[in-house]
Amino acid sequence: VYLATLDMGLHNGFDPNGDQSVQEFAREVAAQNTIVKPLPEDRFLCSFGHIFAGGYAAGYYSYKWAEVLAADAFSAFEEAGLDDLARLTEVGMKFRETVLALGGGKAPDEVFRAFRGRDPDPAALLRSYGLAA
Repeated sequence: VYLATLDMGLHNGFDPNGDQSVQEFAREVAAQNTIVKPLPEDRFLCSFGHIFAGGYAAGYYSYKWAEVLAADAFSAFEEAGLDDLARLTEVGMKFRETVLALGGGKAPDEVFRAFRGRDPDPAALLRSYGLAA
């Protein structure tokens, strides 16, 4: 979350000509998103390649969003009952007919809605981390 927030903040809203340095901005974001405060000499940004190369600009959040999608998709199987073979097969076939069959042929949000019947819910990821009931 820290890296995604940092990446998004640097690409949306940070003013490189403003009063705050990049390092000050990074420390501010870290204070809001990490448990251990960075050391004063920390220069992590100098090696955070995702913000400079590879087409990830303001896209680092996609790693966390992929986890949301995966956890929410798996929760469909949990809701069916992991011990109920007939229901698991039914959900598995729906997964096959939507996520696997449609793949990149439709927009990802449409594919997910076709499988789950709704938009993604981050609550499944929080549950998988033990942060929600």
